[in-house]
Amino acid sequence: MSSHDSRATTQDKHALLEDLVDANHILFNEGVLDAFGHVSVRHPEAPERFLLARNMAPGLVTRDDILEFELDGTPADADGRKVYLERFIHGEIYRARPDVMAVVHSHSPSVVPFSAVASTPLRPMCHMSGFLGEGAPIFEIRDVAGSATDLLIRDAPLGEALAHSLGDNNVVLMRGHGATVTAPSLKQAVYRAVYVEVNARLQADALRLGPVEYLTAGEARSAMETTEGQVERPWQLWKQRARQAARAATLS
Repeated sequence: MSSHDSRATTQDKHALLEDLVDANHILFNEGVLDAFGHVSVRHPEAPERFLLARNMAPGLVTRDDILEFELDGTPADADGRKVYLERFIHGEIYRARPDVMAVVHSHSPSVVPFSAVASTPLRPMCHMSGFLGEGAPIFEIRDVAGSATDLLIRDAPLGEALAHSLGDNNVVLMRGHGATVTAPSLKQAVYRAVYVEVNARLQADALRLGPVEYLTAGEARSAMETTEGQVERPWQLWKQRARQAARAATLS
């Protein structure tokens, strides 16, 4: 690798790390994450690793809090810092899905009810959520770990089971727990995590009015291609809003 290529790679990684910090702050500021939940991105130079913050509230993450992990969940550079218990969600999805470049795990409040009501699947009802395809599957932890767990993905076998439930979908719900969202880029993962919450809220509202006319598989595909082709537009808005909120909190 030439010195020019090396500098470019370093710059790309630095930019991605900055984006990962912003992703944490955006997801907190948009009400998808609170003190819990996490977002990761596949390492740009080492696809068998991923980048994820240490164990902390997403809204407080800084560049220095980002760690590297092996796909088995082993931190490469924790230096004694605590790591997220559910890091296996990320590692096992990256292992199972080479196309996935970013993962968000949240307890998004409008989404959680759909994780516990299997008779009413979470399906795309507006064009902004075409990535839901024909609906989000539900991971049932009881099927692999019995009926006395804390519902958390505490180890690699549970992460592998979750990845299996995800299959080729972009979103998997976790019964009584939350959701995990995947995407081919970090910005798309943030977009999808925000609009999973929006779709769930709209779907619950629509169901109170009567039967819902959901997007067809073809409509979902076309809508996803169109809206996610403009992902930079909401990203810049959300980033500015999150940074303004952080500055206001510092000054208050």
